[in-house]
Amino acid sequence: MKPTLLILAAGMASRYGSMKQVDGFGPNGETIIDYSIYDAIKAGFGKISFIIREEFVDSFKSKFEPKLNGKIETEYVFQTFNLKPYGIDQEIERSKPWGTAHAVLEAKNQVQEPFCVINADDFYGAEAFEKMAAFLTGEVTDNHFSLMGYRIDKTLSEHGSVSRGVCKVDENNNLLEINERLKVYEKDGVIVYEENGVETPLHEDPRASMNFWGFSPAIYGLMEPLFKEFVGENAADPKSEFLLPKVADELIKAGKASFKVIPTSAQWFGVTYKEDKPVVQQKISELVASGTYPGNLWG
Repeated sequence: MKPTLLILAAGMASRYGSMKQVDGFGPNGETIIDYSIYDAIKAGFGKISFIIREEFVDSFKSKFEPKLNGKIETEYVFQTFNLKPYGIDQEIERSKPWGTAHAVLEAKNQVQEPFCVINADDFYGAEAFEKMAAFLTGEVTDNHFSLMGYRIDKTLSEHGSVSRGVCKVDENNNLLEINERLKVYEKDGVIVYEENGVETPLHEDPRASMNFWGFSPAIYGLMEPLFKEFVGENAADPKSEFLLPKVADELIKAGKASFKVIPTSAQWFGVTYKEDKPVVQQKISELVASGTYPGNLWG
């Protein structure tokens, strides 16, 4: 069974056409999502599921259906504010969705094969999709999942500090914990994180989680009770989010699941700062010039 690619895009605001997720970075206006889908198709994925808000569905279909028709199956999962499917009768007013782990839960009735989850606005590189496809077709089980571990030096911005989930692993590359470091940057050739004004060097060859996860459908049953508990504890906090790193941490500590950190040397690109856009465009131009990608991705 071919794995599915879930693309987290429900966080897009209503000014859809001006969002960075659908901004053009390639030589023919290709978005970052386009490159992820292209790499996923080459790696053997069988379906693309866009996790979006329902009001964006027509915009998504008009943008992606023409270019993907005949290349890969597509479907749409809606992230809503309705908590009744989880046995929660409360109506909680929020302006933004419940977070990345809740977005994955929303796919439980549509995605019933091994799948991976990525952000819409991150460039992950072909090698990462190849390695994830291999894991999802050969290693994933009902309690053994994965995430891609990027070399942290390949995830930094030249224009300021970044927030990164830094992975701590055992001798078999199984995740022990993810530590959220809110200010990570390079200083005098050393990668450091800053906390309360104190700079601490990161350990040798640290791996960062860039929200690229691999699951079997068994994850839904493991996550749902955690989500109900989370809603109960955070109903009064409209900014609280049920996030994948937190879920992974809880499942590991409870002995209910393990997560393999798959090392990749792929270059991660993201647009954290406005000044990052020309840098990303240049990096994609170099990949096109080297033959990694065609000049016209869907031509």
